[in-house]
Amino acid sequence: MIAHVTMKTLNIIGAGRVARALAALWRRNKGFDIQDVLNRTPGSTRDAVAFIGAGSAAPALAAMRPANVWLLATADSDIPPVASQLAASGVLRAGDVVFQCSGALPSSELRGVMPADVAVCSVHPLKSFADSADAVRTFTGTCCAAEGDAAALALLKPAFERIGARVTEIDARFKTVYHAASVIVCNYLTALMESGLQCYEKSGLPRDIASTMMQPLVRETVDNVFKLGTAKALTGPIARGDAAVVERQLKALNEFDPRIAEIYRALGVMAVDLSRAQGGADAAGLTALETVLRISAKP
Repeated sequence: MIAHVTMKTLNIIGAGRVARALAALWRRNKGFDIQDVLNRTPGSTRDAVAFIGAGSAAPALAAMRPANVWLLATADSDIPPVASQLAASGVLRAGDVVFQCSGALPSSELRGVMPADVAVCSVHPLKSFADSADAVRTFTGTCCAAEGDAAALALLKPAFERIGARVTEIDARFKTVYHAASVIVCNYLTALMESGLQCYEKSGLPRDIASTMMQPLVRETVDNVFKLGTAKALTGPIARGDAAVVERQLKALNEFDPRIAEIYRALGVMAVDLSRAQGGADAAGLTALETVLRISAKP
């Protein structure tokens, strides 16, 4: 006779794009029994339940039933006050788990207000959730950064793996640095591409042609970074230790747009470290580059 395994119940407060996608995946893969869902308005709560395909629309936190697991997926700024309200509600029981999916806030924001017998953690999927339906379709293989209480992670790690996630624990003390890394490689990469486009336009290239010209260069560079590593992927004047070229470019950029010159200078200092690790440029050239890059060039 096969024993019946009861799934853990899951309540959701803040059923936006992330929570909807995760809950829909858990429903499909029998990860959790979706129970009560609460969003900002009755209409958005009903929409969330319809998208998930399970659960009951709760009119207020006070109306939510006890659950084994609680997901707080509100806006980051609302997580601490909502966590405090949940802790004060009296609905939590010993052994329950409360978690959030914020990349910016550590689980200590929950631990600070939760009873000691409630386990807390944070699991942040490193993925764009611009569209919940698309996120459900493409979630398999998503990397997630996790930190928090061991008991909470012991439950949530396999739950995320069940829907195709790859979960890795991070140091909660440096959660903000982790999130800044995501901003750098995603948001700032976009800003960097815009800086390059503006420089191409200054040289007389129409923006659409410049975009077409830079695509293979950008794609090949990104491919090389993941294939070879950052040091081996570095090319150009800094990889060669050519301080004269860098100095001329800095002067030209200062005359065109000092903001872009500052980007060039800051990233150039990092690139010198990569060039040194690569080992192709001579020591004197790298020293000269460091001098050029650290001196504030004036138009």
